[in-house]
Amino acid sequence: MIGNYLSQPKHNRNIWNDLAERLAMNGWEVITTSRYENKALRLLDMLSKVLTQRKKYALAQIDVFSGTAFIFAEASAKLLSWLKKPIVLNLHGGGLPEFAQNHPGRVKALLHRARLVVTPSPFIQKGLSNFRQDIQVIPNPIDISSTIFRERPQIHPRLIWVRAFHRVYNPVLAVKVLKKLSIDYPDVHLTMIGPDKGDGSLQLVMQKAQSLGVYERLTIIPGLSHDAIAGWMNQADIFLNTTNYDVAPRSVLEAMANGLCIVSTNVGGMPWLVADRLEGLLVPPDDPEAMTAAVVRILEDPKLAACLNAAARRKAESLDWPAIIPIWNTNLRSLL
Repeated sequence: MIGNYLSQPKHNRNIWNDLAERLAMNGWEVITTSRYENKALRLLDMLSKVLTQRKKYALAQIDVFSGTAFIFAEASAKLLSWLKKPIVLNLHGGGLPEFAQNHPGRVKALLHRARLVVTPSPFIQKGLSNFRQDIQVIPNPIDISSTIFRERPQIHPRLIWVRAFHRVYNPVLAVKVLKKLSIDYPDVHLTMIGPDKGDGSLQLVMQKAQSLGVYERLTIIPGLSHDAIAGWMNQADIFLNTTNYDVAPRSVLEAMANGLCIVSTNVGGMPWLVADRLEGLLVPPDDPEAMTAAVVRILEDPKLAACLNAAARRKAESLDWPAIIPIWNTNLRSLL
């Protein structure tokens, strides 16, 4: 399994970490690469393991992202093809369809090296259908047993945001929403949890909170183990997803499973993950007025909140690991 297996809590724990563990629990012998922070060392480690461990694995799965990370997938796939190893590509990242339009030759070449191409979202499946027609959707799963679900008969202005502090996730939007809500809801509070990606977004969030006068209403937790997140979600009622690009974020799915009301930007694969006005409320990206209005609607309409919570929980339950891991088992074994 080739991708970013970086350490927590500095990096959010992602679905491919869990997938490696679940496959091992189902009888697979799994090799993962890479845990190196440095990108050059990470690529070197990936290629080295592909080559030196070639007698220990029968097939390889590569996580594919856009941007410079696409190079990892390209290089690994070329070496695996030379070794005549079956390849599974798992397509991630809301920017991948746009990347494919800008680099059609590279994307087409990579996709056609694979025996199987999967993605967690119909958004990517549709966006790359011109390059390959048989892309299969395998939804991102969730461990329901690790969630803390509770009904919320009364919704309080307790907001939570869980993502990495990086500009692609637009964390400053959450602070702007906090400011607008503070005018009519003096007890509003926002908790923001996520690692600092080092692009200045965390500092910008703190500066904006100071300048808007809402710093005392904000709790920032820049590093937290994944196991502790459910406890923090349990203290909140509304989950904000402010990202500019997205596919099927684990944090949103976990919030749905925990019974929070979801307010998210309507970008990428979000309409497939969260049905608007049924499982959550979707708003245009980078629009603090629209996101604030959606939060107010939930706060002022307990019946709507209850319906959103119930439907979101049902969606999450349908994506529990016992429902998804057999799909992976069947697909991988078919390649052998």
